[in-house]
Amino acid sequence: MTSESSIHARSGRASARKPRRKRGLPPSLSVAARNVAGAAARLMAENGLTDFNAAKRKAVDILGLPANTPLPGNESVEAELKLYQRLFQGSEHAERLAALREKARELLMRLQKFTPCLTGPVLDGSAGRSAEIDIQLFTDSPKEVEVFLLGARIGFSHRAPRADRAETVLSFVDEGMRVNLIVYPSRMERVVFKTRAGQVRQRVRLEGLEQLVQQESQPFCEIKKFL
Repeated sequence: MTSESSIHARSGRASARKPRRKRGLPPSLSVAARNVAGAAARLMAENGLTDFNAAKRKAVDILGLPANTPLPGNESVEAELKLYQRLFQGSEHAERLAALREKARELLMRLQKFTPCLTGPVLDGSAGRSAEIDIQLFTDSPKEVEVFLLGARIGFSHRAPRADRAETVLSFVDEGMRVNLIVYPSRMERVVFKTRAGQVRQRVRLEGLEQLVQQESQPFCEIKKFL
């Protein structure tokens, strides 16, 4: 008969062999999904990919996994991306993020009549080497934004909105940085936007961004709402 002590001993050895969960990733992720999250994060950090889904699909190919491999959520890839940037791109990433946020601050000041808000990777700190500055604008006349840009001699192009409720996206390059002005109707100003995973999409106004810029010595500080 197996003694209780021997059962506990085997149980202890079994638990010791359990792989340690990677920090920041939910325990429900499969090993394959974890590997995809890590590989996708490296692609976004090193190769300039900005689309989470494209990065995950490419990661599946690189890892030689089946096409039907369960994929991690964007939030898992984002957690891996921030970790990778902190470990391997520390000073480079901090300098690039500071420059992007400073440019965003300048644009929020210039676009005040359209109640602008910064959102996306430049806000949350996950901006990669080819990150774009995403700014939400709220107006009942998208043409007013176009007229404003033309008056400021800023050449722009139209891009297809990624958000269903957006009227249009006006895109341009300023000092080598790609800027996307995502124009919404005024009535959407107080609407809480969510990601596909159901998480609240963070955004800040000028005063919130200025507080963030003052904390640039801590590039991975916790983001707060300043709405």
